Amino acid sequence: MPEVSVHTLAELSPDARAKLLTRAEADLGPFMDKVRPIIDAVAAEGDEALARFAREFDKSPVEADAIAATKADFDAAFDAVDKEMIAVLELAVDNVRRFHEAQMPEEMWMKEMSPGVFAGERVMPIPSVACYVPRGKGSFPSVVTMTVVPAVVAGVPQTIVVTPPGPDGKVDAATLVAARLAGCEAVFKCGGAQAVAAVAYGTATVPRCAKIVGPGSPWVVAAKRLLADLIDPGPPAGPSESIVLADDTANGRVAALDLLNESEHGPDSSAYLVTSSRRVAEEVLAAIPGYWAQMGDERTGYSQAVLCGERGGIVLTPTMDDAVAFTNDYAPEHLQVHSKSPFDYLGALKNAGEILLGEHSAICIANYAVGPNAVLPTNAAAMTRSPLGVHDYLKLSSIVHMTKKGYDSLAPQVYRFARYEGFDAHANAVSALRTRAFGEE
Repeated sequence: MPEVSVHTLAELSPDARAKLLTRAEADLGPFMDKVRPIIDAVAAEGDEALARFAREFDKSPVEADAIAATKADFDAAFDAVDKEMIAVLELAVDNVRRFHEAQMPEEMWMKEMSPGVFAGERVMPIPSVACYVPRGKGSFPSVVTMTVVPAVVAGVPQTIVVTPPGPDGKVDAATLVAARLAGCEAVFKCGGAQAVAAVAYGTATVPRCAKIVGPGSPWVVAAKRLLADLIDPGPPAGPSESIVLADDTANGRVAALDLLNESEHGPDSSAYLVTSSRRVAEEVLAAIPGYWAQMGDERTGYSQAVLCGERGGIVLTPTMDDAVAFTNDYAPEHLQVHSKSPFDYLGALKNAGEILLGEHSAICIANYAVGPNAVLPTNAAAMTRSPLGVHDYLKLSSIVHMTKKGYDSLAPQVYRFARYEGFDAHANAVSALRTRAFGEE
C-alpha cells in the first residue's frame, strides 16, 4: 500500500514550499493546444460535433438530433430515482434556495448625495447562463442544486444545464431530478470543452449563453479561458482541493475522514492536513489505510494518487501560526478547522472559499445540504474571489437623477474639471451653451 506524503514545512526550501501550493490547473498549456480544435469543430459543425465528441470522449451513443433531454427523460428519471433520494434532493434544493434568497440584494436604492443630486444602483439578472455539471468521475446532482437554484432565485430568464452523457446515451437520472426540482428543464447532453464551445457559440439545439458557471476539469477550464471573449467564464472552479487545519486538540481519526473527502474526487485534486501536532499527524496516518479499505477501488485509487503524491498528504508545521500562514498562502477551496476552539482561528484565516468551523462541520454536509454554495474558487483564486452566489447571476446599473438645483451646484465644478483634462465637449455640456439651449438667459 502506498504511503501518505508527509511534508515537514521547516525542512522545505522556498521552491519546495511553493510547489506544495501548485494545483493541477496551474499549467493549462498542454490542454490549450488540445482544446482549440475541439472548439473550432463545434463552431463549424454544431450539434454534429457534439454528438461525435460524445461518442469519442464519453463513449456515449448520442446522435446530433438527440442532444436535448426530453420531458420523457425527466419523467423516467423520477421513476428511476428512489423516493428517499428524491426527498434528499428536495431538502438540499430547499436549503440552498433559502440561503440564496437571503443573499438577494434590494432591487434598487438611491441616496441624496447633496441637495438635488441623487445616486444609487439598480439590480437586474443577467440574460442567460449555462450551468456546467461534470460527470466523468461520478454524477453530481449536487452541482445542479448549487448552480441552478441561485440562477432561478436571481431571476435569470434563460437557465440551462450542460452535462456529459453516460455510456447509455442519457443524462444521469438524479441530475435530471435535481434540475426539475431546482426549476430548470433545459438540459443538454454535452460535456468537456465541447460543451463550453456550444454555449459560447450556440448550436441548432444548444442556445448561446452570456455566462457559464460550474466546476470542471482542466479541459473545461482551458476552454473557458480560450472563449472568454465570447462568454463570461464565471468564477474559477477547477479540480477539487481542501485543507484540514488541525491543532493539538483535534481527533486525528475524525480529521482523517475529512482529509479523504476531497481526495477521492480524482487524481487531479489536492488535499492536505496542515497541523503542528505530530500526535494528530500520526493518528491520521494510522487511520487512513483502514478508511481506504472501506472505499471502492476507484475512489481509493484517486485518493491514493492525491495523498501519496505531490499535491496532497500531511504538512507538519513548527507552530499553528505557521499552519495558518501556509493555509492563507494556499487559499484553499474548502477549509475545515479541527479544534475544540475553532473560532479562535477565524480572525487569522483570510483566504478560503469556505471556512468550516469545528469537527462536526464536515465538508460533505456543508456542501450537500446546509445551503451555502459549494461551487468555490480554486487554484488560490479565493484570495480575490468569492463562492458562487446570486451576485454571479446579477448585474448592477448605476442610477443618477439631478434636479436643476443639483445641476446648478455641480456644473461649475465639472466645467473646471473638464477644462483641466482638455475635453471641450465635456465642458460645453455644462457651460452657458446648455443654459441657452434650454432657452434660459
